[in-house]
Amino acid sequence: MNIKTSIARTIPKDIAETKRISKFRLYLMRGLYLLTFLTLGYSSWSEIISPSELWGPYDGVAYSFWAAYATIMGLGIRFPLQMLPLLLLQLFYKSVWLLGIYVPLWFTGQLDSTFEGFLEPFAIAIPIDLIVIPWGYVFRNYIKDLFKVN
Repeated sequence: MNIKTSIARTIPKDIAETKRISKFRLYLMRGLYLLTFLTLGYSSWSEIISPSELWGPYDGVAYSFWAAYATIMGLGIRFPLQMLPLLLLQLFYKSVWLLGIYVPLWFTGQLDSTFEGFLEPFAIAIPIDLIVIPWGYVFRNYIKDLFKVN
């Protein structure tokens, strides 16, 4: 075993992986975490602190989730790769909503203004998530490990 090999084994996987991600990509990720932290955090926490109306259970769960989610996104500003599952969750839930809720209602002509209000932010966020998420890292650290036999 040479000195390079022994040093490489002492470097945590996350630090080594961070070097494979460009600084530009890390700053894009931090920017997206910050944007979500500020915008979703402001709107959800404002509504929780001073609700505009009484909520049903689903609205209460949704606002509570969004407030917690936005708050945890703040950690992504400092730890962008460790908080990557939050970006994957964001991409997945918005894609599921768009394809599983919005599109079927649109095809059947049952859309109202409530649904239309979600379309624009979701349609903008999905491509941004697809661009910002480091897909090589996702493959190396999540997908590839699914098929690893211990």
